[in-house]
Amino acid sequence: MNFTPLKEFFAGFLRTRHVARHFRRLALLETLVQTGVNREMPPGLTQTLVRAATSDTGALLHRLDSRVEGLSEEQAESVRALVGLNEVEHEKPLPWWMHLWHCYKNPFNLLLTLLAAISYLTEDMKAAVVIGAMVVLSTLLRFWQETKSNQAADELKAMVSNTATVIRPEMSETAAADFGPKDDAHQSARETRRIELPITLLVPGDVIVLSAGDMIPADCRALFAKDLFVAQAAMTGESMPVEKFAVQRDANAINPLELDNILFMGTNVVSGAATAVVLGTGNSTYFGALAARVTTTDRGPTAFQSGVNKVSWLLIRFMFVMAPLVLFINGFTKGDWMQALLFALSVAVGLTPEMLPMIVTSTLAKGAVFLSRKKVIVKRLDAIQNFGAMDVLCTDKTGTLTQDKIFLARHADIWGRESDEVLEMAYLNSYYQTGLKNLLDVAVLEHAELLLELEPARNYRKVDEIPFDFTRRRMSVVVSEREDHHELITKGAVEEILGVCTHVHHDGTVEPLTAELLARIREVTADLNEEGLRVVAVAAKEVPPSKETYGVADESALTLMGYVAFLDPPKESTAPALKALAEHGVSVKVLTGDNERVTAKICREVGLEQKGMLLGGDVERMSDAQLAQAVEANNVFARLTPAHKERIVRLLKANGHVVGFMGDGINDAPALRTADIGISVDTAVDIAKEAADIILLEKSLMVLEEGVLEGRRTFANMLKYIKMTASSNFGNVFSVLVASAFIPFLPMLPMHLLVQNLLYDISQIAIPFDNVDEELLKKPQRWQPADVGRFMVFFGPISSVFDILTFAMMWFVFSANTPEKQTLFQSGWFIVGLLTQTLIVHMIRTPKIPFIQSRAAIPLMVMTAVIMAAGIFLPMGPLAHYFKLQALPPLYFVFLPVILLAYMALTQAMKKFYFRRYGWQ
Repeated sequence: MNFTPLKEFFAGFLRTRHVARHFRRLALLETLVQTGVNREMPPGLTQTLVRAATSDTGALLHRLDSRVEGLSEEQAESVRALVGLNEVEHEKPLPWWMHLWHCYKNPFNLLLTLLAAISYLTEDMKAAVVIGAMVVLSTLLRFWQETKSNQAADELKAMVSNTATVIRPEMSETAAADFGPKDDAHQSARETRRIELPITLLVPGDVIVLSAGDMIPADCRALFAKDLFVAQAAMTGESMPVEKFAVQRDANAINPLELDNILFMGTNVVSGAATAVVLGTGNSTYFGALAARVTTTDRGPTAFQSGVNKVSWLLIRFMFVMAPLVLFINGFTKGDWMQALLFALSVAVGLTPEMLPMIVTSTLAKGAVFLSRKKVIVKRLDAIQNFGAMDVLCTDKTGTLTQDKIFLARHADIWGRESDEVLEMAYLNSYYQTGLKNLLDVAVLEHAELLLELEPARNYRKVDEIPFDFTRRRMSVVVSEREDHHELITKGAVEEILGVCTHVHHDGTVEPLTAELLARIREVTADLNEEGLRVVAVAAKEVPPSKETYGVADESALTLMGYVAFLDPPKESTAPALKALAEHGVSVKVLTGDNERVTAKICREVGLEQKGMLLGGDVERMSDAQLAQAVEANNVFARLTPAHKERIVRLLKANGHVVGFMGDGINDAPALRTADIGISVDTAVDIAKEAADIILLEKSLMVLEEGVLEGRRTFANMLKYIKMTASSNFGNVFSVLVASAFIPFLPMLPMHLLVQNLLYDISQIAIPFDNVDEELLKKPQRWQPADVGRFMVFFGPISSVFDILTFAMMWFVFSANTPEKQTLFQSGWFIVGLLTQTLIVHMIRTPKIPFIQSRAAIPLMVMTAVIMAAGIFLPMGPLAHYFKLQALPPLYFVFLPVILLAYMALTQAMKKFYFRRYGWQ
């Protein structure tokens, strides 16, 4: 049998902290601000930023040895060789020797080292060698695991790493044609080309292009900015986005955070567009200066981490209570306090859940590998278990319930009749905007190229644009054809466009927008919505060519030209995926900025029963208490802003749900960060990918359903180990206490306990690969530490009953009742203890009858058989005297199967009682 996958998977695959650091720059900045880390920058960095802000563009570029056209590839490589990659120091891997130390310095290894030292001082060299070997094996195993994990993490990071749009000189003539007609305004653009570059490759002097949704990849100085708003709350604590400009308005400003034209690494563009030059990268950024002040900063513990911690401390507290009892009972009854101390320490090691971290990491890693085959990249391992616990999935409509392929279905005048003039205006608007081109823009451009023989853009030049933002929900471009006037063309959400229109255009005439016309227009757009079309209004106005810069205030007194209507058909896989999620206890709620009619139609087509719809306006008017009730009663939410989405997710969590959120836009980022599990796609904007825990390479609800099932398998397998460890530890210690009180010698030597513990631990490494009963996958699963304690009390004493029977058998049947025959007694209990402890996982892994109604996976069956055989071989084989054991008489092996079968039967009977009364998670 090939165990290479076993070794590969239990190697951990992903080291949570390592991955989390790379993908959570925003979380680091927020934590630094919230915890009061000193935000003063080194004087040299402050002076550099202030000087860059106040310098004119030519002098700054000269100082950086750059130019407006950007650095050439050769120049960039030379600078990169000097300054290194664009990475802050804490993201770099530890030196191997420091990594090895971190792998060693955990409480369990320190406890074992203390035990080995005591064994050496008491001249018990065999025990010292065995214990020392356990420490070395544990440390090297973890070191190897995490080294492999780091390599895997680097590969995953490369798959989902963010990129920046970088300007390089010497663009080809073919590419230059994409910029439109030859004119002075675009002459510089003709000499450049734009490339997507991983942010780690940026160097000082690179000229980059920014638009809505982009992460700012380094400290930069804006060279050009148009309605540029940057969210830098994590940097300054300001809740509102800050507008940035290409010039520094206050020449006396000395605080870098107040500079108008400096953009900081780790912040993000909310709206607008900019061209900027990179000033500093890596540790030379403000972010790098802050990060250097802390050694590590992680998010607060998730529900998953808290659950694991509570269970671990439950077992450790149990150890701290029971180990001293063993010490005092053996010390007083045997009189050998050094031997009693050694034995108590061995018991402590046996009680220590030393395999818990590895089992948890290995099980999660196995889930990550499984999901990677399903085109899912796991950025944070804990998210896998959160999949299993998730009971509410909030998702956008477009691209999730629908095909993520928008078709331009209609281009019509205000009465719904086909109009090429409206298509031409929509084309000019989409063609000339430089912000975030969404799927609607792509659909307009593709449709117009098929329909029109000559591109209308060839006859126009661009004057200016007013970028899109989520408050206005529209964007405008200003173009000129004959230079005697400028045309402002606006497209956006119907209501927002109607709000700035005063006239309408139809049948070649323009007339005022009256209440009657407005009512009829709304009927036309409502009819289009009922057809499942998403309607975008197009408006325009002519203005004198008196200026070259336009703003939001110019979007007034417009003339409504008509509409472009888009069709996004539902995916064929959506309906079965929603049904599967419902069958597994996950309710789906649709959160969209789209209008209610289109949303309702799509929900009907995919079989999502609408249990109530809430609009953004309703959300705005409700208090938190009212909305907390409304989010339970409704499952469709339309016309939402980003703040609405985040608020709904937050209140669902406050109601006790484990909430997943799936989104890919900048407007989804707040909700992604608020959710228990943020899900995005590889084509999402940078800020959405940064905020997410899971990246899908395929935007499909069916993939999520598989993730939910894998999360539940992961949880069930972790819980098997925890329940089995807790119950067997409780039983073993109870047995030790009984034996210590009534037997005149140690029931088992410290070495026996350690060897038994080592073999038992080895048998558990196959748990991540175990099968899980289908019944355990039907409902969401969460950590319930109180259940672990109850389970321990119910099942632990069962093993003690058979341990005491074994004591009686060895004492009365085999006359192992004197210190001279203690080796025989210890050998008899060694085998029974190891075999019952190894078999318990098969009893606890399922509420069904093991081996008959529910069979473990082959790796676990094989490991169980191997360890049980090793447990019998040690006393019976040639190594027995090394471990201070001895061969047992044949009669012992007549009683052994009876004890094991009786133990399994009693455990099964207790399982039925426990299952009926408390259920089985």
